[in-house]
Amino acid sequence: MKISLFLTCLGDVVYPGEVGKSTVELLERLGCEVDFPLKQTCCGQPAYNSGFHNETRDVAKHMIRTFQHAEYVISPSGSCITMLHEYPRLFQDDQDWRILAEELADKSYELTQFIVDVLNIHDVGAEFHANVTYHTSCHMTRLLGVKEAPMTLLKHVKGLSFSELPNKQQCCGFGGTFSVKMLPISEQMVNEKVKHIEETDADVLVGADLGCLMNIGGRIERQGKPIKVMHIAEVLNSQV
Repeated sequence: MKISLFLTCLGDVVYPGEVGKSTVELLERLGCEVDFPLKQTCCGQPAYNSGFHNETRDVAKHMIRTFQHAEYVISPSGSCITMLHEYPRLFQDDQDWRILAEELADKSYELTQFIVDVLNIHDVGAEFHANVTYHTSCHMTRLLGVKEAPMTLLKHVKGLSFSELPNKQQCCGFGGTFSVKMLPISEQMVNEKVKHIEETDADVLVGADLGCLMNIGGRIERQGKPIKVMHIAEVLNSQV
């Protein structure tokens, strides 16, 4: 099975050595052939969320062309895959582009969603000895509808103990441009998220959305908390 990796902006700029590498190694270990289209760019989500839909359409057209011939498009970011699923709405008044947008959306998956729902794999053979809690990101769970796949995979990781995160449904305060426009509110939200993470006594916070992990991880670091932040791809790619 051949997949095209959509690494995303944060994956490319902030986490390429950890998340990108782990994602590729994990997929290859599960029998996938991975390619990386070099023309991929931002999915347009910041512009879209800020109301600049005309500008977003230009980005969307470029991304549709870039991944037009891919068999599957896989990303370690549920939020960005959610944006690809928004493309048909962007082109609801343009039939030709809407059809192409729907084709892209139909073959685009978040990493854990692809492993569980398409590859039908629940145990990836990972081993990771730590007490872990998991942050459920808003876009991935509420818009993309991926809720069980990450939990299914984590439950099968050898040596991993899991602590449920209190008020896990609450946003971390990132929300893309929200954290820039509403900084005081965003800061209070992420402080509350960190407090709940501490309540679990977890050694590691795991998530499947890079924006959330950057936001929460940055706050944990500034507060000097001894909690490691990892993307789920890193955990699933761990082997002893």
